[in-house]
Amino acid sequence: MGPAIVITGAVIVGVVVVAWLVRTYNRLVGLRNRREEAWAGIDVQLQRRADLVPSLVETVKGYAGHESAVLQEVTDARAGVVQASGPAASGAADERLTGALRSLFAVAEGYPELEASANFLSLQRQLAVVEEELAFARRYYNAVVEDLNTAVQRFPTLLVARPLGFSAGEYFRADSDARSVPDVDLDR
Repeated sequence: MGPAIVITGAVIVGVVVVAWLVRTYNRLVGLRNRREEAWAGIDVQLQRRADLVPSLVETVKGYAGHESAVLQEVTDARAGVVQASGPAASGAADERLTGALRSLFAVAEGYPELEASANFLSLQRQLAVVEEELAFARRYYNAVVEDLNTAVQRFPTLLVARPLGFSAGEYFRADSDARSVPDVDLDR
C-alpha cells in the first residue's frame, strides 16, 4: 500500500467525518429552533387565554359580585400566567389558572341569568377554543422536546451536542398539586 492510497483514504475519512459533523450540528440547530417555535406557540395561547380572563371576571362580577374570593383567585392566577417564564413555571401557573377558572364556572352555575348572558356564553366559547389550541400546542411542544432530547442523548450525536452547548429540553408538565380536584365552596 502506497502513501497515496493512505493519504486518499485519510482525506475521504476526514471528509465523511466533517460532513457528519455538519449534518449533525444542523439537525440539532433545527431541533432547538423547533423547540423555541413550539414554546412560542404555547406562550401565544397562554396570553390569549390570559387576555380573555379580565372580560370573564368583569362579566361574572356584574352578576355575582359577592363571590370576591373566587374572582380574586382567578385574577391572581392570571397574573401568575402572565409573569411565568419557562415550561415549569408556566405549567404550574397554567394549572392554577385552570383550577381557578373551573371554580369560576362552578360559581356561574349558581346564577342562571349569568349562564344565559350572551357575553358570558361568547367568552366561554372563546375560552374553549383557546383551551383546545393550548392543548394542541402543549402536545406539539412536548413532541418537539422529545425529538430534541432523543437526539442530544443518543450516541454518537451526544459527542457533538454536549461540547457545542446543546442540552435536553424541559417538558411542559402539570404541577403535581394542580392534578388534584379544586375545592369549590358555594356557601361563602
